[in-house]
Amino acid sequence: MSDRDRLDRLVQVSALQRDLALADLSKAALARDRSRAQLAALDRESPPTDLPALADQQVRLAYRHWADRRRAELNLTLARQTVDWLARRDAAAQAFGRAEVLGKLALRHLRSGGA
Repeated sequence: MSDRDRLDRLVQVSALQRDLALADLSKAALARDRSRAQLAALDRESPPTDLPALADQQVRLAYRHWADRRRAELNLTLARQTVDWLARRDAAAQAFGRAEVLGKLALRHLRSGGA
């Protein structure tokens, strides 16, 4: 196998790694966005009901308690997802850089008439 063949192979592998890292980053971002949307939905006011005032207040209070617990769970999930997203972002940046460098090396090698 010639140097050119090995370099082409490295370029292909690094491009695949870059694409996989970017896909992983995209998945992590979507998961994080879903959690953010769920958190935002908890902050919306509920519509008025036809219940008597006391029952309406009891329902709203029960919902607030449930929403507070759910918000705490979602915040923990969001924190984990953010850490995951940051790690995947760094991995994608590294894979992207590696692919760029190998692509430039292959181009330089091609221009210099390398075999």
